[in-house]
Amino acid sequence: MNMPKPFLRITEIFHSIQGESTWTGVPCTFVRLTGCPLRCSWCDTTYSFHGGERMEVEAILERVEALGCPVVEITGGEPLAHRNAFLLADRLLDGGFTVLVETSGSEDIAPLDPRVHIIMDLKCPGSGEVGRNRWENLDHLTGTDEVKFVVKDRTDYEWARAVIRERRLADRLEEGTLRALLISPVWGEAGPDPEELAGWILEDHLPVRFQMQLHKHIWGAERKGV
Repeated sequence: MNMPKPFLRITEIFHSIQGESTWTGVPCTFVRLTGCPLRCSWCDTTYSFHGGERMEVEAILERVEALGCPVVEITGGEPLAHRNAFLLADRLLDGGFTVLVETSGSEDIAPLDPRVHIIMDLKCPGSGEVGRNRWENLDHLTGTDEVKFVVKDRTDYEWARAVIRERRLADRLEEGTLRALLISPVWGEAGPDPEELAGWILEDHLPVRFQMQLHKHIWGAERKGV
């Protein structure tokens, strides 16, 4: 009997400029998987919750290879909610690609190959999903990985500040066991004024990288596939 070939449900595969993380500005191929168990209040990719195209892993690899970019991000939705996302990451790594995985932090990251660069959210209260943070994931992060806070208001900022201090994440940066801490405002009127958020960071001397979503500044907030 022939075994079924591994597959994933794909919302989109596209070549663009990386808009977030320490990889901001780098050309990147994005593989956006379909489906997410979270419902963050500020989510900007709700179109990835349902639908998508069923694609075998081999076909995904062929599409990525055809785009000709050495950096690939697996994202969602929540990519790690799908077991074959781990297989896809392995196959891409074995093919010589630099692989980023952007995850909400609600799923176990331990099975990921250590060569993967993880960009992991810690969900602030304003997301409505703070209870989904899988705190043990912090123990699996390495010096190539990043932690991201998306901040909706002052309460979210103070929560993020407390987590950085209580979890001694700044020490992780100094030790080289964490690549970066990222803070970004929720896009548009739903989030804090960027100047105000930057002021809070400077006032508290937080060891974070302030970021905004570069792709939205280039192409606008409503454009897909960029």
